[in-house]
Amino acid sequence: MPPTPGGDQPYLKHLNRARVLHLLRTHPGLSRAELAAHSGLTKVTVGSLVTTLLDGGWLSEGHARPGATGRPGRELHLGEARHVLLGAEIGVLGARAVATTLRGTVLARAETRTPTTTPHAATQTITQLCGQLLRDPATQGRELLGLGVALPGPVSPDGTRVLYAPNLGWDDVPFLDLLRAAPDLPHLPTEAITLDNEANAAAFGESFLRPGEPPQLLAYVSLGSGVGAGFTALSGTPHVLRGARGLAGEIGHAIIQPGGLYCHCGNRGCVETLLGGWAIRAALNLNVLDPLDEALAPRLREAAVQVTLGRAGEALGQLLVNLHQTLGPDEIVIGGALTRLDGAVLGPALDVYHARQWRPAAPPARVTVRTDSLYLPALGAAAQLLARVIDTPQEPA
Repeated sequence: MPPTPGGDQPYLKHLNRARVLHLLRTHPGLSRAELAAHSGLTKVTVGSLVTTLLDGGWLSEGHARPGATGRPGRELHLGEARHVLLGAEIGVLGARAVATTLRGTVLARAETRTPTTTPHAATQTITQLCGQLLRDPATQGRELLGLGVALPGPVSPDGTRVLYAPNLGWDDVPFLDLLRAAPDLPHLPTEAITLDNEANAAAFGESFLRPGEPPQLLAYVSLGSGVGAGFTALSGTPHVLRGARGLAGEIGHAIIQPGGLYCHCGNRGCVETLLGGWAIRAALNLNVLDPLDEALAPRLREAAVQVTLGRAGEALGQLLVNLHQTLGPDEIVIGGALTRLDGAVLGPALDVYHARQWRPAAPPARVTVRTDSLYLPALGAAAQLLARVIDTPQEPA
């Protein structure tokens, strides 16, 4: 956010607009009078803003509700009818995309199970999925606000490059430029496309899209082909903690077993050597092209599978303990393929997590397991785009 220019009325109007939209995002159903009370703005200012936002489809009015005094106010909500945002995730074994409203309601989904190869092929996949979503009857006639993209690797601090994605074999890819150059992608301004790591995007969505005040500090742990994490902190609105070079959350390469197996990063005993999808596939001789949860689900009673997943669960439990002790989050959310295995990994993980707590730190952070996490990174990427649209001052017409 740029510094506040003194006396800049358009900028002040933007700040007030963003304040109103964020208040109704976290506290849907407030009346005009309640908006004025919560925001500290005058009733006249709120009334003018609300009228403009209603006309633009950013807000909608609900039922009348009795106020303490005077005539009943009407509930206000983020609008559901006029706008659409797209979010996409490029994964190792496929890609997913969603079209959502301003409230995060999913209008349409699309996916492909074709393994990701080159950056150019990934760009074509995103283009195809976006086209499919925009042809869906649920998105017809809506104004497209932009596209958020989640990727399986750290993204540069300026949000333009994938620094590396070891599970894809990518290194320093100018992915934003590739998207801008894609001929069949809907024409969008530069600021209407965002890139981020998939765990960061999922963490942001978990914080930004839930009604009410989000956790002060949330950790999202992603269990897929690799192991990653995203962290969000609350400072007015949620923001992702990225570290000095955008590498915060690369927990898959924290060393948890000194002298252990070699990792593809070159070190030994990384978390991914026990918990990563690639390591589990190698240990159990699974087809690398099969989704991990689908390949393991029919074999959960086999002794070798139980040993491998139990060991992965213990590693995850110790990882959660370390996250809790070092960061002290309010909540840890776990998503990814390994959550969909009837507790084969999460059961031993939570046992370790609760058994190894440092007693003065009690109670431990709440752990939420999202077995429905398949589209969370794509949904979070759309939420990141929405946050940018709300928070970025618009150019004067």
